[in-house]
Amino acid sequence: AKIGPQLWHVGMMRQPGTGPEPDAASDSPSGRTHTGSQVQPEPTESEVADMVMAYANAAGDAARLGFDCVEIHGAHGYLIDEFFWGVMNTRADQYGGGLVERAKFAGEVIAECRAQVGEDMPIILRWSQWKQQDFSARLAETPAELEAFLKVFVDAGVDVLHASQRRWWEAEYPEVDGEHGLNLAGWCKKLTGLPSITVGSVGLSSDFIGSFQGEASKTQPIGLAVERLARGEFDMIAVGRALLQDPDWAQKIKEGRHDELADWDSASLGTLY
Repeated sequence: AKIGPQLWHVGMMRQPGTGPEPDAASDSPSGRTHTGSQVQPEPTESEVADMVMAYANAAGDAARLGFDCVEIHGAHGYLIDEFFWGVMNTRADQYGGGLVERAKFAGEVIAECRAQVGEDMPIILRWSQWKQQDFSARLAETPAELEAFLKVFVDAGVDVLHASQRRWWEAEYPEVDGEHGLNLAGWCKKLTGLPSITVGSVGLSSDFIGSFQGEASKTQPIGLAVERLARGEFDMIAVGRALLQDPDWAQKIKEGRHDELADWDSASLGTLY
């Protein structure tokens, strides 16, 4: 087995007044909330550089501690994703502007992490179109926009792209290749040639947000995921809630013990195995 930490900064998702320094401002690209409220000053370029190095130093620590890889969390409306998103990134300097320019922060994070961990340690970038603040948000409206966006990370030295969708099976650009077309991870692999990871309600009937709002989430067959993996649309499948519900999920899938799988219950979050 291999193990790697996920480097995660919540940005403006942090609740004010919490954490070890409750009076400190929350890091963000522009000091703005997703509703457009200016709640604190825009960080200086020097402060942005400090944010970059916080990720890099954490990656270096992971390498020195013996982890096998690192994953940078750039999805779901957290700090890196806030730089990606024009709603929250209104900067007029090198870190703002069009989508490619807004990707510069993440590119620098990847490059500095690479400098810390060396050439042999894999770096994964997790990213998403959707945000917790806006499920309908889209960074890249077309494959061409997506290709230009991803090139920033490829050039910076990323090894794997972890593409998060609320429902992994949905086509990302159905207007291009139909309703059964490539999902987001499939497009990432096609456009970059890099390995990709798909994720989003694997093995369950409802998405992450819905399940925490009380929606039922029934166990679902994973045959389609295995089939699309086998034909090379993506290279890995990430599983979250299903494993929280049953830590033996993967072994049961491998052995064909599907009838032993349990439906998702949020009470499983309080269970330690």
